[in-house]
Amino acid sequence: MKLLNLGILAHVDAGKTSLTERLLYAAGVIDEVGSVDDGSTQTDSLALERQRGITIKSAVVSFPIGDVTVNLIDTPGHPDFIAEVERALSVLDGAVLVISAVEGVQAQTRVLMRTLQRLRIPTLIFVNKADRAGAQYEPVLKSIADKLSAAIVPMGSACGLGTRSATFTPYGPDDPYGDLLEVLTENDDQLLATFVENEEALSVHALRRQLAVQTKKALVHPVYVGSAITGAGTDALSEGIREFLPLASTDADGPVDGSVFKVERGPAGEKVAYVRMFSGTAHVRDRLRFGRGEAKLTALEVFGEPQKAAVRAGQIGKLWGLADVQIGDRITSTGQEPSTATGGFFAPPTLETVISPLRPSDKGNLQVALTQLAEQDPLINLRQDDLRQETYVSLYGEVQKEVIQTTLATEFGIDVDFRETTTICIERIDGTGQAVEFNKKDPNPFLATVGLRVEPAPVNAGVTFELEVELGSMPYAFIKAVEETVRETLGQGLHGWQIPDARVVMTHSGYSARQSHAHAVFDKSMSSTAGDFRFLTPLVLVTALQEAGTTVHEPMHRFQLEIPTDTTRAVLAALARLRAIPQVPALAAETSTLEGEIAAAAVYQLEQQLPALTRGEGVLESAFERYQPVTGPVPERPRTDHDPLHRREYLLHVQRRV
Repeated sequence: MKLLNLGILAHVDAGKTSLTERLLYAAGVIDEVGSVDDGSTQTDSLALERQRGITIKSAVVSFPIGDVTVNLIDTPGHPDFIAEVERALSVLDGAVLVISAVEGVQAQTRVLMRTLQRLRIPTLIFVNKADRAGAQYEPVLKSIADKLSAAIVPMGSACGLGTRSATFTPYGPDDPYGDLLEVLTENDDQLLATFVENEEALSVHALRRQLAVQTKKALVHPVYVGSAITGAGTDALSEGIREFLPLASTDADGPVDGSVFKVERGPAGEKVAYVRMFSGTAHVRDRLRFGRGEAKLTALEVFGEPQKAAVRAGQIGKLWGLADVQIGDRITSTGQEPSTATGGFFAPPTLETVISPLRPSDKGNLQVALTQLAEQDPLINLRQDDLRQETYVSLYGEVQKEVIQTTLATEFGIDVDFRETTTICIERIDGTGQAVEFNKKDPNPFLATVGLRVEPAPVNAGVTFELEVELGSMPYAFIKAVEETVRETLGQGLHGWQIPDARVVMTHSGYSARQSHAHAVFDKSMSSTAGDFRFLTPLVLVTALQEAGTTVHEPMHRFQLEIPTDTTRAVLAALARLRAIPQVPALAAETSTLEGEIAAAAVYQLEQQLPALTRGEGVLESAFERYQPVTGPVPERPRTDHDPLHRREYLLHVQRRV
């Protein structure tokens, strides 16, 4: 079977969901083209998707194009849901990038195209909305060449733009293809040599075959124009998908290797994993290995092939029975080595807000609901403040608030409110620090000896825990309790922010052996328990951190601004007020480019000011780049634990619990 896993990507409101409907209609899968405005599309199933006319969750539908079965993944276009786009890209064989013939290339279009090029995903370009007033073709082609890629090949001519009768006529075998030869020879010196030696040897058919070869290598991008609403140009696009995009690998006999790109809950609350199989075959009742363990596959569905009991290489399936599976996990069989392949890099969310139920009785239900939402999106991090009975949720943007709010109301019946959004910082360790508290020696009230040394670790190294004590110096359960508490405590540094990278070494250990009074049962007042180590470890760790010192780092975004040249001075002044760090401007006659770094906290302010500064013509593109030390006042984050930084109050809290 010939398979193709295809992604449709675009900026907001370019018409990619409408294009999905048109392709399904042309393939005979649906009897009527759905409308985004009416909320009747196949892939936008969430209530908010239908209400807002935007795609939030990636969806999968299958349809045939000739002898090829296409699994089409309709992905979000809004920047707040870029994580959904990233996951979808990891399973694609090819993509269609949709651009509006009215709005042209947008900032998000450039972000998507750069990602497609970085991952070397073969891509066709479809210029949509040719029937809308103000539609243009040649100017949009120039914009694509200038801003996305010069290696584009128009695949036909358009007429009647801006009217319902707009049409697209694909080039035939005898039609000139413009600069096709020039574009192709940029990537193939042999082709250029052949042309120089014998121009007639390169027929249009030969060039089209070479175009297919280079498109499948993601070197060249054929361009089509049309309208998803009227259907103009969509037949030519379908033929281009079949001819120019590479088929999925179908090594069904190889080792099992799949990637989980989406997780959802079924009607009974069971977890369902969407998996793209890269090799091998997974059958019902097979035991599969994944990130957190292994489990038996209890049921499956294969897109495009109902009633199947196996999912094979190249296919996309829904798997049941993998209760602990997470997005990004690699699926393998239990009899083979774990896959070393890694998922794509997801930039961390840099915003945070407090979410609370409007009805106090919903507190418990809210926690369960948010946990399920976090399963579906691993980049939604939850942080519970037990002292203040508050829940923090991390975000990419303000639109996510509305999505979470609507989802909780419609799917769980919970109405919520949000506090003002704040920026998420981190802490990094400055030097080396150590501390120790000994069993039965003041001021230590716990029956435990714990000594720890903390050291800086490389960026993205994570937290490592090592032993300088003998492994048998005390029960392993006590050592494990120290390690788990160290990792938990580093979630809040000296200023309340997470310390993501650290090397922690246990330098001292000791305990009171199990004892009891004569003819009595076990006595906790005489014998060490895991609780002694869990309560003592935070005190020792923060003392070591105070000796080492920490610095708060704030998230920085790399930005690119395209602005009218005559507004450059005003924009630079605004960037200076926002503490941005611009590079030397790339000045041009009409449009200039500014690049640099800006604090994540200031991005929203820049977005708000840009239209007034640039007469509405400025385009801002930004993405998380790195963390850098905070300048000025150090931001503090309220602690959600019993605050081991204040020993007396901490001991009052934990000893009361004991």
